[in-house]
Amino acid sequence: MLRASTQVSGEAVNLNGIVEGNEVQTGLRGGEALIRFAEASLGDSFDDKADDTRVAREAVKDELGENAMVDAAGVIANFQRMVRIADGTGIPLDTPVAMMTSSIREDLGINEYASASNTPALSLPQRLLGRLLQPALPLVVKLLTRNMSKPN
Repeated sequence: MLRASTQVSGEAVNLNGIVEGNEVQTGLRGGEALIRFAEASLGDSFDDKADDTRVAREAVKDELGENAMVDAAGVIANFQRMVRIADGTGIPLDTPVAMMTSSIREDLGINEYASASNTPALSLPQRLLGRLLQPALPLVVKLLTRNMSKPN
C-alpha cells in the first residue's frame, strides 16, 4: 500500500529509507526529521546519543508543523502496536496482502525479518498473480482514499 500510495500522489520516494533510515535520501519533505523522530521514538539512538524523542519531535514540528508531528507520532505508535501484536501472536500476512506486497518485501529485505516466517510461502501461481495485479494497486488505493474522504 505504501508504494501504491506514493505512486498515486505522484511523489518520487525512495522506500529504502524504511529499512535504512537516514543512510538514504527518501525524497520526502522532512524525511530526515521524520526518520529521526521514528527512530528516537522506538528507542534507536544515533552516533552522539544527543538525539532523543523530545529533540526529534521538535525538529519535525519546526520543519513540518505541529499537525504533521502529531500525525507522525500517531503513525509511529500505531505501526509499533500492530507489529507487536502480529509478532507476539504469530499472525501471518493474509494471502492477498502477501501476494500484492511480495515485490516490495523482497526489494526492502523485509522477508529477512524473523517474523516473516509467520507467513507461509506463496505458490508460483500466487506470486505470478500478485505481480500481474500489482499495477492495479495504485488505482485501488486511489478509489479507497476517495471513498474514505467522502462525508457520510
